Amino acid sequence: MTGGTSLDVILSHSPNKFTFPPLLKSCAKLGDVVQGRILHAQVVKTGFFVDVFTATALVSMYMKVKQVTDALKVLDEMPERGIASVNAAVSGLLENGFCRDAFRMFGDARVSGSGMNSVTVASVLGGCGDIEGGMQLHCLAMKSGFEMEVYVGTSLVSMYSRCGEWVLAARMFEKVPHKSVVTYNAFISGLMENGVMNLVPSVFNLMRKFSSEEPNDVTFVNAITACASLLNLQYGRQLHGLVMKKEFQFETMVGTALIDMYSKCRCWKSAYIVFTELKDTRNLISWNSVISGMMINGQHETAVELFEKLDSEGLKPDSATWNSLISGFSQLGKVIEAFKFFERMLSVVMVPSLKCLTSLLSACSDIWTLKNGKEIHGHVIKAAAERDIFVLTSLIDMYMKCGLSSWARRIFDRFEPKPKDPVFWNVMISGYGKHGECESAIEIFELLREEKVEPSLATFTAVLSACSHCGNVEKGSQIFRLMQEEYGYKPSTEHIGCMIDLLGRSGRLREAKEVIDQMSEPSSSVYSSLLGSCRQHLDPVLGEEAAMKLAELEPENPAPFVILSSIYAALERWEDVESIRQVIDQKQLVKLPGLSLSG
Repeated sequence: MTGGTSLDVILSHSPNKFTFPPLLKSCAKLGDVVQGRILHAQVVKTGFFVDVFTATALVSMYMKVKQVTDALKVLDEMPERGIASVNAAVSGLLENGFCRDAFRMFGDARVSGSGMNSVTVASVLGGCGDIEGGMQLHCLAMKSGFEMEVYVGTSLVSMYSRCGEWVLAARMFEKVPHKSVVTYNAFISGLMENGVMNLVPSVFNLMRKFSSEEPNDVTFVNAITACASLLNLQYGRQLHGLVMKKEFQFETMVGTALIDMYSKCRCWKSAYIVFTELKDTRNLISWNSVISGMMINGQHETAVELFEKLDSEGLKPDSATWNSLISGFSQLGKVIEAFKFFERMLSVVMVPSLKCLTSLLSACSDIWTLKNGKEIHGHVIKAAAERDIFVLTSLIDMYMKCGLSSWARRIFDRFEPKPKDPVFWNVMISGYGKHGECESAIEIFELLREEKVEPSLATFTAVLSACSHCGNVEKGSQIFRLMQEEYGYKPSTEHIGCMIDLLGRSGRLREAKEVIDQMSEPSSSVYSSLLGSCRQHLDPVLGEEAAMKLAELEPENPAPFVILSSIYAALERWEDVESIRQVIDQKQLVKLPGLSLSG
């Protein structure tokens, strides 16, 4: 059908009602709108437009080649519409993104009596994105007797999953009497979309036990991907064993999923073996998966070696390939290598992705890499990414880590309106706190509250830590109460540690002890913080209590006795110093280097 010659040969014979539908289907598959229009003219010329099957094939063809107006015109001109014609139009409208028009046509068909069948209902369900409309369609399917048909049942499972109602999807899945492999795949995909990966192995096992159909490559890809998310290496290996028995054992999608699963489960050698077994079937996605896998497992030399071999298979790296190397080196702390590959990427006129830029920014964490950080800032401006919250958060974090809090503040102040994501605010608060600019940290926290942003637990850790560093006991205590009373958060060990450190530094050791007493199971770090404060303020009574508690929690750790001994030594209580020395000897504890028993 390239130049019209073969079409002319076909049409030189007398066409019949079976001639045009397969030809129109071929045009749709090839996306050939020109040949489709030629066929349309022949249909009209030969009088076959009155044939409902031919006219329906025309509607379907125009929808497939994205000529929606032409498709609807054909539908309007049809002498007689059948259910198949409505189905072709409805599904075509949905595929082209005209959801409202599809629903309107579905409603009109019901009212006018054009009729509908299970295919109509299933098609409309495929375009339903809200739970209310989906439930109405479910009721319609029940009233029409279509609910138990596998095609409709599967569409209902997909609809509920898409709307975030995985429990309703599970109930529908159970009700479908004769589940096909597509039904199982729809349910498994829905579980993964809704973050319920832990149920996927059970559903896969149910399929193998009760279904008359075998899992296909899509089933295996989803099940293996779930294992990767769950880090369930044992079940992943079982799936690999099952795959080896299937005809599609080296199908590219399945192989790539196995590479990803083994990489995430820290079995890089197994990932590499699967990659080599794919041989001639591997594509760029497979290469990217194995390169990324090697990087996340610290095998950067192997990753680079693979990268250099891409050309041997006629492949060129895409943004995902570069990102794997650049972000991998960044996470490994190899900043020079990360920027070396970044420069190589730019040399081949590859526009850096936002993920790439944020990865590089996270690697610029001290004054020595500030020049690189500023360079990335320039690329952010060029990429017009100054409104991307993730990129800007990384920029603020980078400038804070490099000691340029004023630059970070400039970026923060320019961003309007301020985002509701607390992470954006947390980097400012924690950055100020680490640089001792505690009043500025508290100022940002107050601004966060004015902007009605919901603080996270990390927000309170950052601001309490800032209060601790500047010794602002009153503000810290107020925020600690605020966290519990206004926001309903239960303080974590970190929060309590910050409060103990704050109270301890200010010499309010009794209050610090009261905070610990409110905890159900105080951790060793809490008592360690209190003991440190007791040494700073030379409080032997609380020091003894904290040291004994710490010794119970960490019996092999000599530090509590060493610190207690230093308190006694500072107070010139030499007999107590000797007693502590004997306790250390009796318990056969090794004294920590750098700490003297004589103070």
